[in-house]
Amino acid sequence: MTGSLSAGVRTVLLGASRNRFLRRSAAKYGMRLGAARFVAGRSLEQFVPIARELNARGFAIATAILGEGIASRSEAAGVTAAYGDVLDRIAAEGLNANVALKLTHLGLNVDPEIAFTNLQGLLERAGRTANRIRIDMEESAYVDVTLQTYERLRAAGFDNVGVVLQAYLYRSADDLERLSSLKPNVRLVKGAYLEPQSVAFPRKADVDANYLNLIECALAANGYTAIATHDEAIIAAAKAMAERLRLPRSGRFEFQMLYGIRPDLQRRLVGEGYVVRIAAPFGPDWFPYFMRRLAERPENLGFVLRNLT
Repeated sequence: MTGSLSAGVRTVLLGASRNRFLRRSAAKYGMRLGAARFVAGRSLEQFVPIARELNARGFAIATAILGEGIASRSEAAGVTAAYGDVLDRIAAEGLNANVALKLTHLGLNVDPEIAFTNLQGLLERAGRTANRIRIDMEESAYVDVTLQTYERLRAAGFDNVGVVLQAYLYRSADDLERLSSLKPNVRLVKGAYLEPQSVAFPRKADVDANYLNLIECALAANGYTAIATHDEAIIAAAKAMAERLRLPRSGRFEFQMLYGIRPDLQRRLVGEGYVVRIAAPFGPDWFPYFMRRLAERPENLGFVLRNLT
C-alpha cells in the first residue's frame, strides 16, 4: 500500500473508531469481524486461559478492560470494581500480568477527582499483591491531566504506577525531561489517535526519528522503559542503544507488542532473552480499539474482509 493511500486509509479508520453508529452495528457481528485476532476475549473468564497460554510461552502481559469516555459516576464505579476483580484474579491465578487503563474509563470526563480517587484505590489494591498499573495516554487533549495525575500519585508515594508518552506529539521530549527526576516507568509508543498537525508530526519519518530520540533518552535515564513497537528497524536500534549503555536484557527495559500482531517477532525476542510484554485487552466494547489496530496496519483490512466472506 503506498504511503499516501495508507495515510488516507488510516484517517478513515481512525474516524470510524469514533462513529457511534458503526460501533453499535459492529456489535451485531461481534468477533466475526476479526477482532478476536487482537482482543483476548469479551470477558475476564475468556481472558484468563489466553493469559495462561501467553505466560506459558514466556510472555508477560499488560491487560485492560476495553472502553473509554464513560459519562457517569455509577459507570466509573462499575469499571473501577471490574478492574479490582481483574487485579484479584491475576493474583489468584499467579499470572505474570499487570494492568493498563484509561483515565476517561475511570470517570475523568465526569470529574477528574473521581478518576484520581478510583485509580488511587486500584493502586492500593494492586500494591497488596506487588502488582502495577499503567495510565494509558489518550488524545492530546488529555496529556496534561494524565501527566498531572501521574505526578500527583508519585508525590503521594505510589511507585507502582507508570505512564505513556506518544512519539507523534511534538511535546513528548519535553514531557520525558519533565518526568526524569521521578525515574519513571514509562511506555513509549508512536501514537494511535487522529491528531492535528498543530500538535503532532504529520510525517512518519519524523515520528520515527522522535521515537528513537525518546528511546535513547529514556534508556540513558534511571527509570524503566517499555518500548512498544512492531517496527523491526526501531527494535534493532533500541537493542543497539541498550548494548552501548551496557543494560541487561531484563530489569531496565522491555519490549511491548500487541496480541495478535507479529507473533513470530515476539517469539524471536523472547528467545534472545528480552522481556516481551503482550498487550492483551478484553471486553465487549472492542470496536474503537479494533479500528485503531487496523489504522496502525491498514494491510490488516484484508484479514477482516476474508472473515466477512
